Amino acid sequence: MAADSTMCNGQETASMNGEPSFKRHRESGQVESLRIPKEPRNKVTVVLGAQWGDEGKGKVVDLLALDADLVCRCQGGNNAGHTVVVDSVEYDFHLLPSGVLNKKAVSFIGNGVVIHLPGLFEEAEKNLQKGNGLQGWETRLKISDRAHIGKTWLFDLQVFGLVSCNSMNLCFFCVYLLLVFNFHQAVDGIQEQQRQLQAGNNLGTTKKGIGPAYSSKAARNGLRVCDLVSDFTVFAEKFRVLAGQFLTMYPDLNVDIDNELQQLKVYAERLRPLVTDGVYFMHKALTGPSKKILVEGANAALLDIDFGTYPFVTSSNCTAGGVCTGLGVPPSYVGRVYGVVKAYTTRVGVGAFPTEQDNEIGNLLQSRGREFGVTTGRRRRCGWLDLILVRYAHMVNGFTAIALTKLDVLDTLPEIKVGVSYTVDDESLPSFPANMDMLMRVSVKYETLPGWCCSTEDVRCFEELPPQAQSYIRFIEDFLQVPVKWVGVGKSRESMIKLF
Repeated sequence: MAADSTMCNGQETASMNGEPSFKRHRESGQVESLRIPKEPRNKVTVVLGAQWGDEGKGKVVDLLALDADLVCRCQGGNNAGHTVVVDSVEYDFHLLPSGVLNKKAVSFIGNGVVIHLPGLFEEAEKNLQKGNGLQGWETRLKISDRAHIGKTWLFDLQVFGLVSCNSMNLCFFCVYLLLVFNFHQAVDGIQEQQRQLQAGNNLGTTKKGIGPAYSSKAARNGLRVCDLVSDFTVFAEKFRVLAGQFLTMYPDLNVDIDNELQQLKVYAERLRPLVTDGVYFMHKALTGPSKKILVEGANAALLDIDFGTYPFVTSSNCTAGGVCTGLGVPPSYVGRVYGVVKAYTTRVGVGAFPTEQDNEIGNLLQSRGREFGVTTGRRRRCGWLDLILVRYAHMVNGFTAIALTKLDVLDTLPEIKVGVSYTVDDESLPSFPANMDMLMRVSVKYETLPGWCCSTEDVRCFEELPPQAQSYIRFIEDFLQVPVKWVGVGKSRESMIKLF
């Protein structure tokens, strides 16, 4: 008999790589049923930013979360900022998912998030003082055990940066979450100073320690939620090693290791009831009884670590792929993907911005749109809508439909320009360039559309919008070949016009 074959029931059968080949006996009906493709019972609905962030994702998530059973956050940390207005109360979220205001939904923070614990609890406390929307949030939150803890040597434990509460209101943290520590934040600031000194410019990070925390994750020396809530003696040893590594690289870091460990031990007890196995939790949600599952993306497509305007990006995948890796969701369970697009373009910090208007138009957009960062308070740069950029985001994410926000900011303009193509040295570019030096050199071809010069703030249906505003929306749809499902004309829930 050949060396790579074996006997089964008296029959010689081939084997692979020298391994015996065994046959399992199953009823033919069982075999056939396994071979029939099964449509996933519950698919996730995803909300993502389609520009450089600050598009108004929080408002869209808040709207969809009203009838959601589960609201999840899959990536980022407290470097993101979302504002939601409910009953005239303005809530600001950074780690907490925007869906936390729905007390009938379960909220879950996945393994793709990096969490700073002090930031999480401070955020909840501040929002509790504004209104009763967050009452009882701690009793309905769960966190993935695989999430990483962010470090920022001043120790802000940016560790569990995602909280979300909803209807049946449970919020879940995945045990695989990565923790953000205070030294991570301190290192973030040092690195920005070094970039400024060495290269003459920086990345414009929020200095929340997100990049250093994800760096620890990639270097495989990061600490996760499951480490924090297990044997604390073992966790403390790992923490001291990690802190020592950062002190070796950055001798000027001011780190009180013993004090930080004392704080972490307190946080560990507070977090323990919230922590769950994130993979098993999501599997049950996806394959169990019918549920509406909503995923809230942080940051935006052009800030994605792989597909954004690198290196002026964040440190996580803010595109659709981040949903799968940040929650443990199989690709076949991703359903509708909604892209949130501001009716013009804004960007915080440095980096290429082809349609930027550093003039009266930009000042008007900044003033009318109240364009200041929720997280940093920095003034946002403003410019015309860049459809080349949004089309690129659609290529990466495959948007099912679009939510067009802040249309009312354009109400006073007699004419409105839209970027429709790029050229470099008089040659048209077929796609959005990866090279930032090239992106800095592009010239933008604009399509000029008539403005409507009247207020849209009180409009509540598409037919009541001025004809010019309707044409603006239809132009966007035609260019992108993606339908616009919602149009925002104000800050409240009621100001979101649903088209279909």
